[in-house]
Amino acid sequence: MAEETQRPDPSGERPLESTSALLQRARGGDESARNRLFERYLPSFQRWAHGRLPRHMRGVTETNDLVQVTLMRAFQHIEDFEPRREGSFLAYLRQILMNLVRDEIRRANVRPQSVELGDSLRQPGPSPLEDALTAERIEAYEAALEKLPERTREAVVLRLELGFTYAQVAEAISSPSSNAARMLISRALLQMAEGTDGTQ
Repeated sequence: MAEETQRPDPSGERPLESTSALLQRARGGDESARNRLFERYLPSFQRWAHGRLPRHMRGVTETNDLVQVTLMRAFQHIEDFEPRREGSFLAYLRQILMNLVRDEIRRANVRPQSVELGDSLRQPGPSPLEDALTAERIEAYEAALEKLPERTREAVVLRLELGFTYAQVAEAISSPSSNAARMLISRALLQMAEGTDGTQ
């Protein structure tokens, strides 16, 4: 894996240790490195999970639980993971979380829900049809994403789903510059749009 430069701490207090260095330490059994990685990615994946769950399932506790389980599962098997770059590790985390989200949605769809009918039949929030349409669009996006080369897929996920800047994407996927990362993502989005008949 290419060497990473130290990333500045958002608080401005000290530079962050590179993800690759933390992964190497974590794979060697360093608990403090695992904790640092856990803290680094927890907020991003909490936001990601919140956006992927149907609106009626977006409780803070449920979202946090899914992310906690994801990170714990990843770190339980960290010795077996060979990260080529930071982007591949984040894609690995995302795949675990995506599988958990799908499992949770399937369980919610088979569980009977008790609903009390009030004087008005109008329910707050989105209808089941709106949730279904959202899920359909997500599945179309996922299918288009899977057709991209691995490194390109990582770049799209980091930019669109985790909110990385182009400079951060470039560092995570070992791209020569932020402009090169921007061009890679732009071409990928065009390819995805064409592959889904314009549905994004």
